[in-house]
Amino acid sequence: MAWLLDQFVQAVAGTRQVAVVSADGLLMAASRGLDRDDGDRLAAIVSGLSSLSAGVARHEDAGRVRQTVIEMDRMTLVLMTISDGSVLAVLADASCDLGLVGYEMALLVRRAETELTPLIVGDEGDEDEDPPPPGTARREPPRPIW
Repeated sequence: MAWLLDQFVQAVAGTRQVAVVSADGLLMAASRGLDRDDGDRLAAIVSGLSSLSAGVARHEDAGRVRQTVIEMDRMTLVLMTISDGSVLAVLADASCDLGLVGYEMALLVRRAETELTPLIVGDEGDEDEDPPPPGTARREPPRPIW
């Protein structure tokens, strides 16, 4: 999974870091350059923001949260929900093309849904483990809000 995130950083201009965070807030994968401590910190932030977004959606009976975007002076954080409840997080320069970032994230989410395993970063996987059941991935990627 990390190689997909590294490819994203290389391919999408202005992207600095990419991470996948599990539904329970654990760092599952991260792009190169995001060390474990910073990755865990980002995972906690992503988990909290995702929870707040989901709370608003529940309160307003607005359905499933597809994206959360935090725009700051010098950075933008974009969160996109993956079908298993995990979250793709992209930290990019404020000058990045958000439309392109959102589009590429949607493509990555589609691809990630077939790659995800329950392992967290640093765990040694059992190479004899069975792959996830076929047909568990969503057929259409989430649509960017912009």
